Amino acid sequence: MEDFVLFGTLVNVLLVVVGSLIGLLVRRVARGRRKEACEDAGERTKATFGKRVSDAIFAGIGLCVLLIGIGGAIKGAVNSQISGALSGSGVTLADISGEKTIVIIISMVLGVIVGELIDIDKHLNRLGDKLQSLTKDKGGNIAEGFVSASLLFCVGSMSIVGALNSGISGDHSIQITKGVMDLISSIVLASTLGVGVLFSAAFVLVYQGVLSLLAAYVQPLLSTDVVTCMTAVGSLVIIGLGLNLLGVTNLKIMNYLPAMLFPILLVPIWNQIEMLIM
Repeated sequence: MEDFVLFGTLVNVLLVVVGSLIGLLVRRVARGRRKEACEDAGERTKATFGKRVSDAIFAGIGLCVLLIGIGGAIKGAVNSQISGALSGSGVTLADISGEKTIVIIISMVLGVIVGELIDIDKHLNRLGDKLQSLTKDKGGNIAEGFVSASLLFCVGSMSIVGALNSGISGDHSIQITKGVMDLISSIVLASTLGVGVLFSAAFVLVYQGVLSLLAAYVQPLLSTDVVTCMTAVGSLVIIGLGLNLLGVTNLKIMNYLPAMLFPILLVPIWNQIEMLIM
């Protein structure tokens, strides 16, 4: 079974589904208890307290998402000389410069233009509204849960490298490790954001599955620099997601998603420019 190319992806998807179902169960139980408490007390203060707790948890998730995004963006935007500086190699602050920062900026600009032209966010929200009416889930925004979970589960080097390893060498260890991490994340997200998190398993299946199936063809395009820049751009998108969850901004996050693809085109061009300059 482990020789099957999609084994790692399917394990990851299964763990997301299991985690989402557990989170939804926790959500239902919590909402039931909160409702009973409000009915028994007969006071608005009880409901207000419940809302404050819910908002606080939601904001806490936003802060966690923000942390993940900032960490990934810094890792992608700053060059490898930092590791040398930290190991005591004598590298000064003047030696530490942005690596492929221009590529990241251009990718964001071009990606947003494409995303706005297509208006991915509008189409996704329409789909979310239809699913909302079908599932009759009144306690959460399906589109928001889907977007938040999909980005967290699929943005990052583990998702890309894990899928490529599964497709080329049959090594599913990275995807399984990531799946365990996603299991925990999906429990927390589903308990707060609702059933939309469960639907993100489909996005994980398509995204990682396609990468695994086309690994032999895609790998030459995904050099270390490309993956680093894709991760950095994705992390910036996650920062925007975190700000949205905190209520600081109201960005159409899905319209930023095409920016992750532009490093595949821009990094080779930038490398050629660097060679000419050097």
